[in-house]
Amino acid sequence: MKYPLSDDVKPEFCTTGTFMRLPSSRENAKLAIVGMPFDTAASFRVGARFAPQAIRQASMTLFPYHPIHKVYPLEDTSAIDIGDVSIIPHNIHRSYKLIEDAMFELMNQNIIPIGLGGDHSVTLANLRAAAKKYGPVAMIHFDSHTDTWDTYYEEKYWHGSPFIRAYEEGLLIPNKVFQIGIRGTLNHPGDLEASYELGYHVITTPEIHERGFADILREMKEVIADTPCFLTFDIDFVDPSCAPGTGTLEVGGYNSLETLKMVRSLTDFNFIGFDLVEVLPSYDPAQITSLLAATLVHDFASLVALKIKKGN
Repeated sequence: MKYPLSDDVKPEFCTTGTFMRLPSSRENAKLAIVGMPFDTAASFRVGARFAPQAIRQASMTLFPYHPIHKVYPLEDTSAIDIGDVSIIPHNIHRSYKLIEDAMFELMNQNIIPIGLGGDHSVTLANLRAAAKKYGPVAMIHFDSHTDTWDTYYEEKYWHGSPFIRAYEEGLLIPNKVFQIGIRGTLNHPGDLEASYELGYHVITTPEIHERGFADILREMKEVIADTPCFLTFDIDFVDPSCAPGTGTLEVGGYNSLETLKMVRSLTDFNFIGFDLVEVLPSYDPAQITSLLAATLVHDFASLVALKIKKGN
């Protein structure tokens, strides 16, 4: 985009309904945006079904070049936006299958998907697709909650259980799972112990402050190495002062700048898929949460573009 703008450049509020006006198909696509508007596995606030379009709308104010990684993330990856998976709002298992099929179809074409949730239950479907393609994978998980709680009202499938179900299904390599930013009050000490017992690395917010993220990054690179890795980002990793539009808020998190610095440091991982979940646009009238989410998606795409640029 060059200034002064030519007559054929649309204003930011004139959208095609896709992320940064991406096409829905193009040859040699290496990256795809996919909406997963399922939110009826949430335990408190709902409304994340409206997040994919809110994030796409917020993306209209972003520019194409990433100055930190020095890439054009969407152009360098020939990115596309295939729209939303037509989930079944009252049926989690049929919705899982629809999301899994859509994600696997992309992965099987060597297209890296970035999923826009939706509540965090949708990540189980994404991991099923990834394991079908790659076998058990590593995972980097940004969140304020571990989401390894077994049941809620005796229900095993909800947004607090995807990563215990993923363990049971053999979708993850447990010692290559890092859960980053865990904080907040608990029902009992076992809420954290459940993740430790699965073999996951639980990195709490106080531990990040004590060790520094650079040290944690070194550990992740050593442990995960070149293993196919899925990145899942729950927006409640970010402090509510910067991301109020979410379902289960936890104070004491990171601000937008700190968050972006962490994500932008995740170079040299073999990422095979991403998702960003738990944005609830209706709880944030200023839409700063959706803008942060769109910026993070832009950063995820930049990590893929950087990997392509390096010839990996």
